[in-house]
Amino acid sequence: MPTLSDLGQLPKRLVLGRPVRSNDAGESLLPKRLALPIFASDPLSSVAYATQEILIVLSLGGTAFLFLTPWLAGAVVLLLTVVVLSYRQVVHAYPSGGGDYEVAMKNHGQFAGLVVASALLTDYVLTVAVSVSSGTDNIISALPALAQHRVLIAVVLVALLVAANLRGVRESGKTFAVPTYLFITGIMVMIVTGLFRDFFTDNPVVAESATYSITPEGDYAQVTGLALIFFVLRAFASGCTALTGVEAIANGVPAFRPPKSRNAATTLALMGGIAATMFAGVTALALLSDVRYAENACDLVGFTDCETAPQPTVIAQVAAATFGGPQSVGFFYIQAATALVLILAANTAFNGFPLLGSVLAQDRFMPRQLHTRGDKLVYSNGILLLAGFAVLLLVAFDADSTKLIQMYIIGVFTSFTIGQWGMVRHWNRELRTQTDPVERRRMQRSRVINTVGGLLTTVVLVIVVVTKFAGGAWIVIGSMPLIFLLMRSINRHYSNVARQLVPDSDARTLPSKVHAVVLVSKVHKPTLRALAFARATRPDVLTALTVNVDDADTRDLQLDWERYDIPVPLTVLESPFREITRPVVDFVKDIRRSSPRELVVVFVPQYVVGHWWENLLHNQSALRLRTRLQFQPGVMITSVPWQLESSVGRDGDGGGRPAPGDLRRGLTTDAEQTPYG
Repeated sequence: MPTLSDLGQLPKRLVLGRPVRSNDAGESLLPKRLALPIFASDPLSSVAYATQEILIVLSLGGTAFLFLTPWLAGAVVLLLTVVVLSYRQVVHAYPSGGGDYEVAMKNHGQFAGLVVASALLTDYVLTVAVSVSSGTDNIISALPALAQHRVLIAVVLVALLVAANLRGVRESGKTFAVPTYLFITGIMVMIVTGLFRDFFTDNPVVAESATYSITPEGDYAQVTGLALIFFVLRAFASGCTALTGVEAIANGVPAFRPPKSRNAATTLALMGGIAATMFAGVTALALLSDVRYAENACDLVGFTDCETAPQPTVIAQVAAATFGGPQSVGFFYIQAATALVLILAANTAFNGFPLLGSVLAQDRFMPRQLHTRGDKLVYSNGILLLAGFAVLLLVAFDADSTKLIQMYIIGVFTSFTIGQWGMVRHWNRELRTQTDPVERRRMQRSRVINTVGGLLTTVVLVIVVVTKFAGGAWIVIGSMPLIFLLMRSINRHYSNVARQLVPDSDARTLPSKVHAVVLVSKVHKPTLRALAFARATRPDVLTALTVNVDDADTRDLQLDWERYDIPVPLTVLESPFREITRPVVDFVKDIRRSSPRELVVVFVPQYVVGHWWENLLHNQSALRLRTRLQFQPGVMITSVPWQLESSVGRDGDGGGRPAPGDLRRGLTTDAEQTPYG
């Protein structure tokens, strides 16, 4: 028979499932087949928009610069390879899950560590926003009628991701594994099919937009010299979105099954190889099929519905060209798989952000609540915080992936760069003490890899900042210092509190005496119970205290006091202005002033109610008193609860046993025999 407590938990259990014991944490560790879709869905899914981002920039100059696409894609693949190799060194050297943050903190110090943390936190939020908005784009490409509901669709998708992640790591991994593998399979089949048709048949792939021409924006058709170099670098920077999420595996090493480092490194290599292959293949098909895509759809000469109809994404055009049109089964398969994997790519952030938040909280740079696991052994607070910021971005930017992506990858390459140079310092330090020739050769090889990675990511970071600053990157560049300062402030607060709580030399010194003060409003059961508890503590001095705000009520109280023969003198405080809180506080201050080593314990009777609205009718004076008294040094406040009938059974207990509060309410034999406890 379910209890009231069980029924109250029902909505939570429907969403999250049964809670998981702390000692079952090992069951949440991931095998490689689940770790790949969980941690690598972001870089794998970026093939759906990385090629598109290159084409968007190159199309500003019309069709004149599209020949640069394969060279830029090749540079992106080379960079991806170097970064993956570099992070394999991080995974082996720092398996605790801190990733670039831990590398920076241990090798560069706190300042660099917090810069990396602020960059990663910002990037994780943008990962969710960009992935979900891009997934929404692909849904709309297949179902254009949904275009007017873009923001609502994106927000609902984030909510579904939150629910899936709150259910736990293994369950979310199973949820995400199938779509990710379906996406990989679909893209690989599409690449093979498209290349086979183009090179071995008389029916090459041709995009629907192949007949369109592109109107150049402004003077882009005439760019030369330095302007041309800047233009090409801008396109390269846009293509670098293919590298987003690579660092997530380094941050998620603790979630892998043992041997953690080796399994994480293997998963990282698999992710890099698959992502590079798919990105290169999609780019090749986009060029072979003559895809035309522009930031402003009306720049496409021949696209007649540019004012109303959404422009099909590059991946949608390639799928349609490969599988026989926008009504083919293959087209809908690719669109469904792409939309799903883009939405689920946000899961990379939903795993990375909470883990990083937990590490930061443990180091006292974030609130301690982020270090606490929820019912399903996941960092629930981090998941909810990430979702909240992502939804704000989606609403603020209308879930427009083109706008959001301009802010992207700043944080990625900031953390890449600082992390790689931190690894170089790590290997330099290790080589100074290592004498084994085999280990020295391994370390020297790792140092070379991280040095090359550091050089390349530094150059790319400069390119990204310069080329994307005006397009929206300034928002991220401005946000990172604010997050940095917030973390420093939180750390300073925790450090100050810790310093205040260090025991001093007289920490074990007992107070000279204890003065108990029981607050009295009238003679009733709660008051008598509070007096009984106060007497049971055997204080040196016991004062029953009331405040005279109405002469008639006070006289009635004194008469009742005498009639019940209460063995504690009643002290009455005068209050000419009918205040209650100030006279009591002043009375307590006077006790402390006359005897600074005296401990004052104030007993406050309090009603326990069963309905929220009853709190508005009771306990208000007690609440104000506790609020004021808690700021007084040497004063303890003891609440003496008295359960009203409305609260009995609210915890779901029953079965004929005495209900909670029966003793305090005087409903047991012992209570009836001993009125003062």
